[in-house]
Amino acid sequence: MSGPDWLLEPAAERPFQVVASRQVARVRDIGLRLDTVRWPEGGESDHRVVETPSAVWMVPVFESGDTVLVRQWRHPWNRSSWEVPAGTLEPGEEPLPAAQRELAEEAGLTAEDWLSLGRTRGSAALTGVQYLYLAQNLTSVGRSPEVAEADMIVRRLPLRQALAAAFDGTIEHATSVAALCRAGRHVGLL
Repeated sequence: MSGPDWLLEPAAERPFQVVASRQVARVRDIGLRLDTVRWPEGGESDHRVVETPSAVWMVPVFESGDTVLVRQWRHPWNRSSWEVPAGTLEPGEEPLPAAQRELAEEAGLTAEDWLSLGRTRGSAALTGVQYLYLAQNLTSVGRSPEVAEADMIVRRLPLRQALAAAFDGTIEHATSVAALCRAGRHVGLL
């Protein structure tokens, strides 16, 4: 099932012209850019653009119907967050190999079957694309977490429970909620 036909219409052309673009700051793989745009009516406005890398988000689903969530400290929120396994694409890396690498690093799993669940975007100000995957026919290989993942907790639970946590707000991370919903729909739970 898809949405109304108007959702499938091609995107309109950019309604403005970028007349100036200035890099305000850069810290490793995150940049802040200020673009000045001119609208057809002649007015100008500034747009803040946060240049972020793209990332992958995986929902592993075992034959039993279980999935895996990870809990990790999120410094900007000053709290930990339950999420699906995820990770940032390395420069030049394609999404699927990144998803395979990150699933092994964070959840200690490999998958024989991968299905793209599409893409999302986190915010209109962010440039990175979020690639979502369903991983099935899983094998445990042991985790190899990065230094920043030392505090990560990995939990296996029924996908139905993870979906309930997404719907009741226990899982607040928006991309994880989207990934869980798309995976749940694909396996017939929604």
